[in-house]
Formats: sequence, C-alpha cells, structure tokens
Amino acid sequence: MNCIIVDDEPLARAELQIMIRELSSLEVTGVFSNALSALEFLKTNTVDLIFLDIEMPKVSGLEFAAQISGQTLIIFTTAYAQYALKSYELDAIDYLLKPIDNHRLEKAISKAMAYKNLLSESTKSTFEGSTADFLMIKSERRYYKIRFNEIRFIEGLKDYVVIYTQTQKLITAMNLKNIHQKIPADIFLRVSKSYVVNLNFIASFDNHTIYIDDAEIPIGEVFKNDFFEKYAGGTHLL
Repeated sequence: MNCIIVDDEPLARAELQIMIRELSSLEVTGVFSNALSALEFLKTNTVDLIFLDIEMPKVSGLEFAAQISGQTLIIFTTAYAQYALKSYELDAIDYLLKPIDNHRLEKAISKAMAYKNLLSESTKSTFEGSTADFLMIKSERRYYKIRFNEIRFIEGLKDYVVIYTQTQKLITAMNLKNIHQKIPADIFLRVSKSYVVNLNFIASFDNHTIYIDDAEIPIGEVFKNDFFEKYAGGTHLL
C-alpha cells in the first residue's frame, strides 16, 4: 500500500515522512508542498492513501479532497480542530491534529489499511436486495444474509458502505443514501453524512457523538435535530 504527503510546511512534511516509515510498511511515493502538484501526480499515478494538510495556499486540503476518487483514502493532518466535522463529510479515514502523536498516527494507518483490504476484497460486491427482516449482500461469489437486528451501524465511504454487525464488517459498492432507503426507518437513523446507526445499539451519546461499543460516531449538524427528536425525545443536552 502506498501513500503521498501533501503539506505546505517543509518541516511537517519531513517529520511525517520519517514517522510513516518508522511506524508502518507504507511506501511514500510522493511528497508535495501544494494540492495542485499532487493533483498532477494523481493524473498518472495510483495512490492508495493521502496524508493531507488543510490550510494551504491556492487550493485548500478540503477543496482538494472533494476532487479525489473514492478509491483513494484520506487522512487529514492539521493544526486546526475546527475542520473535524467537515472532514467526516468528505469521508476521511481519520483526522490527526498537529503535532501528530505516534500512537494516533499508527492507529490511523492501521484503519486505512483495514479499509483498503476491505475494498480490495470486495470490489465486485453488490447489494442484492432486502426482505422483511434482512439484507442480502453479495461478495466474491458468496451471499451474506444480514438481519437488521444484527447491524450496529453503517458507514459510508465515498462509493462504498461498510456494514458493522455484532461479529463482522462487510463492504459493498453502493452509497449510504440508497442503503438507508432499504432498511427500516423506525430502527435506523441517519446521524451524519457518513453514518446510519441502529438506535437499539446506542450505549450513550452527548451533543456531538454517539457511542456504540468502542465506536465513536459523530453527529452531523444538519442531522442533530432529527436525532434528538426521534431518539432523545427532543431534549438537547447542556
């Protein structure tokens, strides 16, 4: 699995490149000071993962990310926490605050590798349909029967969705909006651009995050009122 680094700060680029090589088996195939140079590189090269700064001249990291194919994963690296929600809307794998911690970087890389493996294994996956109480997912010549009451939450990742059950993760090539329309609205609720949750699996929540087992799921601003109305009786937390 390869990656590139896009950051307008020379020291940040150098430090991140060293950390990546020390912590992982990722191959760094390019290091760029701006998004325009990186875009040119992407025209003729396949890139699995991009470590992307946000505040850069001419073209910001957020603008750049919006132009990238769903096959290329993104980890944002920035000194500014206020862009976190926007990064989720762009389906970023992770959001790392500078100065980057070794443990957080290693965790983000592991997550990216896991997603890449899922994508590689399930490129031909298709969503076959649903019946009264389950979905049928086709993956690599096999059909998986997934009961609605086993699905904890569903994550959208550009052109794919990842279905998290109590025992496994399955990926299929479709968008989150389409799959949300095919599952029971009284059980499943869209809580951000990237997530649909099974209300029965919510362990706790606050104003910004839903907790399901060890997963922390952000609540998008445009979905917040609907979530509090349907799940929390319309009462916002202080």
